[in-house]
Amino acid sequence: MAEHTVKAFDNEISQLRGLIAEMGGLAEVAIAEAVDALGRRDEVKARQIVAADARLDALEAEVDRLAVRIIALRAPMANDLRDVIAALKISGVIERIGDYAKNIAKRVGEVEGRAKIGPLTLVPAMAEIAQGMVRDVLNAYGARDSQLAIEVIKRDEKLDTFYNSLFRNLVTHMMENPATISSAAQLLFVARNLERIGDHATNVAEMVYFAATGLYYSEKEGPRATDRVL
Repeated sequence: MAEHTVKAFDNEISQLRGLIAEMGGLAEVAIAEAVDALGRRDEVKARQIVAADARLDALEAEVDRLAVRIIALRAPMANDLRDVIAALKISGVIERIGDYAKNIAKRVGEVEGRAKIGPLTLVPAMAEIAQGMVRDVLNAYGARDSQLAIEVIKRDEKLDTFYNSLFRNLVTHMMENPATISSAAQLLFVARNLERIGDHATNVAEMVYFAATGLYYSEKEGPRATDRVL
């Protein structure tokens, strides 16, 4: 990041990046802990995850206030303006990722401990992919790494394939084991939340690419040079 004449400007941009990094770290941990709580049927831990989501909400509000302050006082241009715009958008997406982790935690008490659901063993593997996408996209944001952002975007297809496979497994399991329908249905919601986390990580990756290059990136079309706006 190039230094500015006004040192306070550099500090504010660094602070903005730090807030995004903190949000990303909290969201990543929430995903892992929610899935762990689900696997162990740990309702106490699940309630802690739900309560901890308030910190993400507070951080998003802090990002909003700081971004507005920077735009109002510093009138950023080019790279700096892209950074601020990206941070504003990314904070909202990360907050939503935290909501999905919270939703998973809320399902912990709905999955009966006595129900033996084979596809449940696939959930941690799917969560690991989603969590990795969140981790890597935040690394891409911190380093302004457009290539890593592209890798995250491409990884979303793998997560979608995993989701489709898990969906089919759960539906088959419900048909063969009617007594587990209620718990299996909750796992369908969990899988859907993980799939949506991947979609949101992809959205962040597209914003990171924009912040780093000034170009929009389409998962289907790649970078669009004619769309440079800042």
